[in-house]
Amino acid sequence: MSKSLIVLGSQWGDEGKGKITNYYSERADVVVRYQGGNNAGHTIVFNNQTYKLRSIPSGVFNPNIKNILGHGMVINPKSFLQELQGLKDLGFSCENIYISDRSHVLFDYHIEIDKLNEEALKEKKIGTTKNGIGPAYNDKVARIGIRMCDFISDDFKDVYRFSLLKKNEQIKQMGGKPIDFETSYQEYQKIADEIRPYVCDTIDLLKKERLANKKILFEGAQGALLDIDFGSYPFVTSSNPSSGGALCGSGIGMNHIEEAIGIVKAYTTRVGSGAFPTEFEDEISQTIREKAHEYGTVTKRPRRIGWLDLVALNYSATINGLTGIFLTLIDILSGLKEIKVCTSYLLDDKEIFTIPAKDSDFAKCKPVLKTLAGWDEDLSNVKSFDELPENAKKYIKFIEDYTGVDVIGFSVGADKNQTVIRKEVF
Repeated sequence: MSKSLIVLGSQWGDEGKGKITNYYSERADVVVRYQGGNNAGHTIVFNNQTYKLRSIPSGVFNPNIKNILGHGMVINPKSFLQELQGLKDLGFSCENIYISDRSHVLFDYHIEIDKLNEEALKEKKIGTTKNGIGPAYNDKVARIGIRMCDFISDDFKDVYRFSLLKKNEQIKQMGGKPIDFETSYQEYQKIADEIRPYVCDTIDLLKKERLANKKILFEGAQGALLDIDFGSYPFVTSSNPSSGGALCGSGIGMNHIEEAIGIVKAYTTRVGSGAFPTEFEDEISQTIREKAHEYGTVTKRPRRIGWLDLVALNYSATINGLTGIFLTLIDILSGLKEIKVCTSYLLDDKEIFTIPAKDSDFAKCKPVLKTLAGWDEDLSNVKSFDELPENAKKYIKFIEDYTGVDVIGFSVGADKNQTVIRKEVF
């Protein structure tokens, strides 16, 4: 069994990472969230209770697990405290949370600029959640961001005053209403006092846990095909949900990662703009959407529906170095007489087997679909691979043969007990 494991979304997000991450987190000593912010939600169901997490790692439900918000994240302190209070109200102590002092802070001005940016782009908008994630990462890369160590320091007032002055100029130029310094500063200073006990040097903490031979789980938000470097640019997120993001977003060395498990939805979905070759809209897609409640955890936006894209999955397996696949929502496909999968694209009448770099080329790709036989059986009570209908077994085998990656487990429902493990890796 490995001592370190990355669990990441292998498609465009919403693959069911929350449930699978929670499964592995119960076997971990440390859970690290390494990128993103409160723009992505994890839904976890156990004991007939549904929990929705936005920034806090999935191990928070177990007081014995240390949960780290890594420096690869941008953290909205208001949202964090709201999420924290919500968990406390449900009876969780939340004394096992650690925030990197190197993580960047997301402020109200980032949210305002994000909204104004999307409005200005009109029909060319990226389709962000308007939670300020992109502008916060912009500041980080431009080296003008405010980090958590600055936020909780005695220097915060001067740092914030200087930053807000510049941001208000930008907001006014974009047609927005400037933010009052004194009012917002007093609010943030109070928040900084509340958040200070959670902030520490998480790189050093993680090193000590590793040297103590603890089991460490790294969880990503969104999906690898939304990665700023590997995704369908510019319709991507502002960070690295791919496995490489776990290294630079946590401070762990590459020689300390042993397994990378890709969460794969049995069909494909996407939220927001961007190319999506296998997308279709008909009675079947609507049935899938309603049956699986395919609406954003945070935004509530309906997700676009498509058949499983094995070209995109193969690409994801390559860039992430996947050592295993965990298939989710295969139960949603029950009742379909035929199930289609994409095995290649046609781009200008030429067959290709990878995602082109240029998004306009990707948008022109036509999926080459293979039709597989479906099944009618209800899978919700399946406890092993052998209990699956023969056509469901063939579907999984087809995925393995195409990608060369083993499907080490699958889920047949939302509850954590509806999880079937074929190979234990952690």
